[in-house]
Amino acid sequence: MSEPNAWQQWDGPQHAAPPPAPPRRRRRWPWVVLVIVLLLGGGCAAFAGLFVNSVSDEVSKTVRVTYEVTGDAKDAAISYTTWRDGDMLTSEESSRDLPWRKVVTTEGFIKGGSLSVTLGADGGRATCSVTVDDGTPRTATASGPFATASCEGI
Repeated sequence: MSEPNAWQQWDGPQHAAPPPAPPRRRRRWPWVVLVIVLLLGGGCAAFAGLFVNSVSDEVSKTVRVTYEVTGDAKDAAISYTTWRDGDMLTSEESSRDLPWRKVVTTEGFIKGGSLSVTLGADGGRATCSVTVDDGTPRTATASGPFATASCEGI
């Protein structure tokens, strides 16, 4: 006699449905990654907003730059540079009598200025000073014929 086939060995009903597939689990990691990306993006946007606001406040701020030359020199050529609205403005003056002083107001991202004093043939001594707002003065001293002192305040 022949061997029984696979259907004949199975004891269950002949027309029963196969067992149901286990429920498919939803993946959570894409949602976790999405939340992290959104949080990072929001944090970067907030930081950029604070940075832009800070730069905007700094650009609109007005400062006072004070240039001074003191000493006993009888002949001095004075040159000062001021940053104003992103442009550099240079002015020159000569002085027979010291002290010399000039106050300029400026605004823009770059603030401050520089000052140089060059003594004449008679020499002497001169000290230049640049002060921005109420900050610490930046100074330099020159002495002797044709000596130059330069100082810069930012």
